[in-house]
Amino acid sequence: MESKRSVIITHGLLIVASLIAVYPLISIVLLAVNPSAAAPQGFYIPSAISFTNFENAWTRGDFAQALISSFIVTASVVVLSVVLSTLAGYALGVLRMPLRSVILGLFVLGLVVPYEATVVPIYQTMKQIGLLGNYAAVILPCTAFSVALGTVWMRGYFANLPSSVREAGAIDGANKMQILVWILAPMASPAIGTLATLLFLYTWNEFLLSLVLLAANPAAHTTPLALSFFAGSAYNTSPGDIAAAALMVAAPVLIAYIVAQRKFVSGLLGGAVKE
Repeated sequence: MESKRSVIITHGLLIVASLIAVYPLISIVLLAVNPSAAAPQGFYIPSAISFTNFENAWTRGDFAQALISSFIVTASVVVLSVVLSTLAGYALGVLRMPLRSVILGLFVLGLVVPYEATVVPIYQTMKQIGLLGNYAAVILPCTAFSVALGTVWMRGYFANLPSSVREAGAIDGANKMQILVWILAPMASPAIGTLATLLFLYTWNEFLLSLVLLAANPAAHTTPLALSFFAGSAYNTSPGDIAAAALMVAAPVLIAYIVAQRKFVSGLLGGAVKE
């Protein structure tokens, strides 16, 4: 009886917490499909559903170009970071190399440096080399930040894999790179998938660097930056348009998480278990 009661209480608390978490999203969705230009007071279910707000946001905010820019930046950062992190994690977790602990400590240091403290030096550097307003101005620093996290992440995963797997590959004549590509990388696919998902979420939502480095070039604005300018525009006063724009910006993130959810969870659990 006690166990049944605890299960009911637990499920009840989870349901309440879920409703609290989902309430803001539902409110934004209802506001986005509300045909009225006036903002409703409190929780409001519209009498009719209209997609005019999405059309207005799409055309006025130029979100087609912003989505393309975000996909270019995010895909570049994710691919570069995953490849470099996998190579660095393999080297630091498996290979015998001098100063391995020192190098790992430098990567860990990269995780604790305040993100905001690097914005001004990055701006000055990109200005000197002529990359302001270019996609590379955001891709390069975002990749550098992501590699610090990714290397520590992949190093921990590779270090916990049994050495017998590598020894079996060496006996079959595989060199170190072949062992990584054909044996260890497939085994680490849950960890790699989880890392890619995390980096996608982080890079897609990145705002500060985009604001500082891409503001001068409207054609390179990413979706968070475009949403900020659209919401603050003096010519846009419709809360429904802003809500619709916010949903369009958040949609790729939600889709990516839903698609990669299984691999994301398995990667988290796999990284927590030592062989």
